[in-house]
Amino acid sequence: MTNSISFSEYMSQWLYAEDGYYSSYKTIGKEGDFYTAVSTSQFFGGCVAKHIISLIDDGFLSKDGVVCEIGAHHGYFLADIVQFVYTLRPELLKTLKFVIIEKFVDLQTFQKNYFYESFGDAVKIIHYKSLSELRCKNAFFIANEIFDAFPCELYYKGKTARVDTHVVEFDVENDWVKQKANKYHKDRGEIAVGYEEFALEMSQASDKFEFMSFDYGEMSARPDFCIRVYDKHEVIPFFDENIKRDELFKNTDITYDVTFAHVKDAYEEVGVEFIELKAQMVALVDMGILELLELLKKNVDEKIYTQELQKAKMLIMPNFLGERFKMIKFRKTL
Repeated sequence: MTNSISFSEYMSQWLYAEDGYYSSYKTIGKEGDFYTAVSTSQFFGGCVAKHIISLIDDGFLSKDGVVCEIGAHHGYFLADIVQFVYTLRPELLKTLKFVIIEKFVDLQTFQKNYFYESFGDAVKIIHYKSLSELRCKNAFFIANEIFDAFPCELYYKGKTARVDTHVVEFDVENDWVKQKANKYHKDRGEIAVGYEEFALEMSQASDKFEFMSFDYGEMSARPDFCIRVYDKHEVIPFFDENIKRDELFKNTDITYDVTFAHVKDAYEEVGVEFIELKAQMVALVDMGILELLELLKKNVDEKIYTQELQKAKMLIMPNFLGERFKMIKFRKTL
């Protein structure tokens, strides 16, 4: 790559080009580049399944509503949700519609195969390449670590970055980026690109919905750059003077902390109500992870229970995923 491009284009190529990092199956967890809540414990999906059932019981989600995961990668998260729905309220598998938004054909194939191996013909998955293809009356949308994977622009004291042969230069005038930086009180850092379009597409996809997403970040913007690369669990600051960007490009994950105020504003601008932002550990306890663990304890032997308990603890421990990760929730009502 020799032409000068914006940083958001550079990050898009890094992650989403046909040969980009996310274009094919990647191992997540101990053998991969990073951990996620999904790779840590099935009880992450179990809590969401329990929440979905509560939405149906409360009358917000219909029994024939859509349960849609956005950016499913392996499909493990939605499969865990399906498994717990079957455990807790099996008749809902006959009525709920399960959807995955996934642009890459290879990943769609992997997901379809995984669901068939897991559930046979009992569960059918509908795929769409983007939210703009989906139209429904009632839905529950779920995503894990999606907002940190949106391309971003880099901003430094009034100037926006461009990239030329993996070298970053801050010499571009970009009024939109400057406006966002001023709004979120940043004189340097990352400005996400695409939140507004994403929120609009979701608002048009379903007449009534709840959207829940888990990601790392804070409501307010960080005061400095946090963009970084994950390579086999090594965290490499993007501006590390020893970084070899040409070798890491498309072969590693690149990410940054989410400014949830930006996400909140994007949804409110299209008429979707912000409900809450809370730490993952609080959200999972509120959604019933302790009750699910108690149910497990009554139905398996002590060894299996202890193993699953240790995994589940990693979801809610402050020094692992519990505090740094946040749950943000939105609703659109009729």
